Amino acid sequence: MASNDKSVDDSLYPIAVLIDELKNEDVQLRLNSIKKLSTIALALGEERTRSELIPFLTETIYDEDEVLLALADQLGNFTSLVGGPDYAMYLIPPLESLATVEETVVRDKAVESLRTVAAEHSAQDLEIHVVPTLQRLVSGDWFTSRTSACGLFSVCYPRVSQPVKAELRANFRKLCQDETPMVRRAAASKLGEFAKVVEIEYLKSDLIPNFVQLAQDDQDSVRLLAVEACVSIAQLLPQEDVEHLVLPTLRQCASDSSWRVRYMVAEKFVDLQKAVGPEITRVDLVPAFQYLLKDAEAEVRAAVATKVKDFCANLDKGNQVQIIMTSILPYVRDLVSDPNPHVKSALASVIMGLSPMLGAYNTVEHLLPLFLIQLKDECPEVRLNIISNLDCVNDVIGIQQLSQSLLPAIVELAEDSKWRVRLAIIEYMPALAGQLGQEFFDQKLRGLCMGWLNDHVYAIREAATLNMKKLVEQFGSQWAEQAIIPMILVMSRNKNYLHRMTCLFCLNMLAEVCGTDITTKLLLPTVLLLASDPVANVRFNVAKSLQKMSPYLESSVIDTQVKPTLEKLNSDVDVDVKHFASEAMAGIAAA
Repeated sequence: MASNDKSVDDSLYPIAVLIDELKNEDVQLRLNSIKKLSTIALALGEERTRSELIPFLTETIYDEDEVLLALADQLGNFTSLVGGPDYAMYLIPPLESLATVEETVVRDKAVESLRTVAAEHSAQDLEIHVVPTLQRLVSGDWFTSRTSACGLFSVCYPRVSQPVKAELRANFRKLCQDETPMVRRAAASKLGEFAKVVEIEYLKSDLIPNFVQLAQDDQDSVRLLAVEACVSIAQLLPQEDVEHLVLPTLRQCASDSSWRVRYMVAEKFVDLQKAVGPEITRVDLVPAFQYLLKDAEAEVRAAVATKVKDFCANLDKGNQVQIIMTSILPYVRDLVSDPNPHVKSALASVIMGLSPMLGAYNTVEHLLPLFLIQLKDECPEVRLNIISNLDCVNDVIGIQQLSQSLLPAIVELAEDSKWRVRLAIIEYMPALAGQLGQEFFDQKLRGLCMGWLNDHVYAIREAATLNMKKLVEQFGSQWAEQAIIPMILVMSRNKNYLHRMTCLFCLNMLAEVCGTDITTKLLLPTVLLLASDPVANVRFNVAKSLQKMSPYLESSVIDTQVKPTLEKLNSDVDVDVKHFASEAMAGIAAA
């Protein structure tokens, strides 16, 4: 009898612990207990999870948002723990409660879990358990439940009978016309998703009127979400239907009084273009694109400027050059001298991409003058974006026509007061060197690259050392031996210890690309010389450098030159130097 009582106690233990932890004042403890729910459910078994754990959780939903969020997340993966899909309906009540709470993040997670659980129901169980839940949420008194309902339509609709489908469409219409803007916003955000599962005739008869209505809503936050639905609906309809069912609304959105709606049209423009096809693009979207390119709001112009290249690339190939030259380029020309730097910067990041579409003649005649203006722009981001996209033009007309204008722009960026601008031009330098050629680089740019090694910002010096490695990969070790290694070795005698350390970092990088011969003859002697540097930081970096260089040295050199130096450093007075020297010795021995 006693043993029987003990087994009852053992079986009650997990739920008792959970109850204790969920009632604890410490939020973190309650959160941890929720995250361990799956373990508790396994300990209880499927039947007791259904009959005890789930009802207990349903009754105790009144906690901190963080705890509720964890609970909503856990319940989405609980189907196997309650006995599989046949018992998935037991998870609906707690998730339904969570879908009505005030905190948006919790509601969204509960809806996500409800969608997962709903998908695991059989078609019959879906109608018996999930659809009534959806209908209760739709008719809830608080807007919170009605917003949550919007996310469940697309999961339920494809698997229910025709009469239930008609009810769901009616319910969705009701939400689209809800008096609360938050609900209409939720309906607008799910409209495109719902449209994908609704039959085409009902899409035209039921959902498109909802779409038109939402696109004319008095709240701009609702109208801008209707723009996203516009893309989904246009993808689903044949061309002729798009023209009379979707385009009037799209035109209206493109000239909406709210800049946020126009901004959303600009953001989605290329997706809309792909959805409506080349003919509608030529007749309707090109004028809308022009309208947005000269929008009064800088945010809209910047958003649509980033789409110039993709929009032009997706134009009908037969008329592409003509449309770009006559309808797009005149507007792009105005944006090059836009008063807002964000607009100019956005355009500069894509304008080079027009070059391959327009060919050599049009690039030289029409685009080159624009590039030259942008290379002299007062805003460093504009100049930087042009320089970082030079490869597009290089492939079409070669870079020589730009090289004389490039140089002043590169020099200005290289010496810009903002270190992030200097960093960006350093990162692009190897590609630039490849495009301009070794001779031009040696004459005009090599000095800049060496100057960066002495920059007062560490991130610049670090990037400059990596830049040296990439340049050697570009031009070869023979070039390195003659052009840059002598200049780097001079830094080892600089009075400033930071420059001596930069010299070490450079030599580490160059050892990886210069080969054994140059590393042994030119790089290693300088590193060994710095082993007796008066500054401890330099000495322990020598130890690290010797370890990094050792894979590129012959074993005889390691035995006669590297190991004796490391042994000397291992008996250094500085504790850090000793530490790194012993680490380097161990690393070389293990290699």
